[in-house]
Amino acid sequence: MTPEPPCTPSKTEPPAVLVQESSGSLVLPFAYSRPAPDTLSYLESASLMSGTLESLSGLGEDGSSVGSDSEINGPVRRTDKYGFLGGAQYNEGSEAELAVAVARQREMKWLDMFRNWDKWASRRFQKVKMRCRKGIPSSLRAKAWQLLSNSQELLVSNPGKFDELEQEQGDPKWLDIIEKDLHRQFPFHEMFAARGGHGQQDLYRILKAYTIYRPDEGYCQAQAPVAAVLLMHMPAEQAFWCLVQICEKYLPGYYSAGLEAIQLDGEIFFSLLRRVCPMAYRHLKKFKIDPILYMTEWFMCIFSRTLPWSCVLRVWDMFFCEGVKIVFRVGLVLLKQMLGSVDKLRELQGMYETMERLRNIPPENIMEEVLVQEVVSLSVTEALIERECSIQVRKWRESRGELTHQPGRRLHGTRAIFEQKHRAAAISSGGSLSFLSSHIPPPGPLPICASPAPQPPSVHHPRARWLVITYL
Repeated sequence: MTPEPPCTPSKTEPPAVLVQESSGSLVLPFAYSRPAPDTLSYLESASLMSGTLESLSGLGEDGSSVGSDSEINGPVRRTDKYGFLGGAQYNEGSEAELAVAVARQREMKWLDMFRNWDKWASRRFQKVKMRCRKGIPSSLRAKAWQLLSNSQELLVSNPGKFDELEQEQGDPKWLDIIEKDLHRQFPFHEMFAARGGHGQQDLYRILKAYTIYRPDEGYCQAQAPVAAVLLMHMPAEQAFWCLVQICEKYLPGYYSAGLEAIQLDGEIFFSLLRRVCPMAYRHLKKFKIDPILYMTEWFMCIFSRTLPWSCVLRVWDMFFCEGVKIVFRVGLVLLKQMLGSVDKLRELQGMYETMERLRNIPPENIMEEVLVQEVVSLSVTEALIERECSIQVRKWRESRGELTHQPGRRLHGTRAIFEQKHRAAAISSGGSLSFLSSHIPPPGPLPICASPAPQPPSVHHPRARWLVITYL
C-alpha cells in the first residue's frame, strides 16, 4: 500500500492553503462559497478563521458531498441546461434567454471570425472583445476558448504529446492526491457525479499529464475545478492544452509552490480596492481581513466555485479574451456590491459576519447582466494592474526579499498572447515588428530593485516547498 503523502490533509481538516517549509508551516483558510451541503455556520466560520474545524456536516463517510450511487444514478435524473443535477450550481443568475434569431445571428458572426481568426485578433480585436462581453454562443464556446487562448496552436504543433504524457508513470505523490480530489469537483454535475465515470477519468488524465508536463510545478488542487470546467466543454486533449495556457500565460505562478503569485495579486487587489471602493477597503482593514482569506478561491478557480453557472461562463468568456484584469474586476465588483454602503455594513459588525457574507454572496449581487455590466464599466486596466504590480513587487522585495515568481510572465489576454507569438516569429525570421500595438509593452521581467540583506526563512520565503489547497 502506498503511504499517504505528508502534504495530504485528512478529510476532517478545514479547507486551507497550506505552505510548508523547513522552519514551519502556515495554514491560510481557503474561503469556500455556498455549496448547499457544506454551508458553514457562524461558529464553524470562527473555527475556520483560526485554521481548525473539528467536524464537517453533510459529508459522506468518504468525505464526498454527494449522495449515494442510487441517489445519483437513479432511474430519472433531472439536469439543468448546463448539466447540473437539479440545478445544483445555484440558480440565482437569472440569465435571460436569447431569442432564437439573435442566437443564430451571433453564431454566424463567430463562425465568420473563426474563418479569419488571425485578421480578427490582430486588426479587429475590439470587436472580438465586444462579442466576448456579450457572451460566446454555447455551441461555439469550446472552439472560441481555444482560439482566444491560442491553445489550439499548441494542440496542432504537439501531435501525440498528450498521449505520450498519459502513458508515462507519473509521480505517485501527485497521483494519489489527484485521485482523492476527483470526487470533489462539481459532484452534482452529470459528467462528474459517478465515481470512476468518464468525466472523472478524463479529469485524472489531464491533471496527471500536467504534473509530467511541468514536473517543477506538479499539482495544485485549485487546478482541478479549472480543468473540470474545461472538460465540460471540450475533449480531454483540448482541455489539457487550454489548461496549460491558463497556467503559463494567464495566471503564471498561481499553481506553483509557495503561493507567491496569489499573495502578490492579493496585495495588488487590496490596493485597487482602495481606489474602487474606499468604504469596503476600510471595513476589511478595520477587521484585519487579509485578501488571501477570501480571494484565493475566487482567483485560483476563476470564480467557478463561487458564482451561478451562467455568470461563470460569462466571466470565463471575458477572461479568455481580456486576461486577469477580468478576475480583478469581478472581485472588486463583488466587494463593492457587498460592502460598499453604510446600510450593508450595518449588518457586518465583526470579522466573522463579514467572512460569512463573503462566502455566501447575496443573490442580488450575482445577477448575470448586472454583474457583467458592472465588470465591463469598471475602469481597472492592464496598465493600472501592471503599475500597481511594480509598486507591490518593490514593497515585497524591501520587506521579504527577492521573488521567485516572475510577474512579467503574465499576458493580458488574447491580444497579448497573439502579439507575443508574432513577435517571436518576427524575431526568428528577422522580420518587422511594426504590426504590434504600440501601447502594449512587451512582456518581460520587471526591473530588479536593490534587495535587502538575506533574511531568515519565513512562511513567505521563496523556499516554501509545496502547497496543498483542500476543499470541503
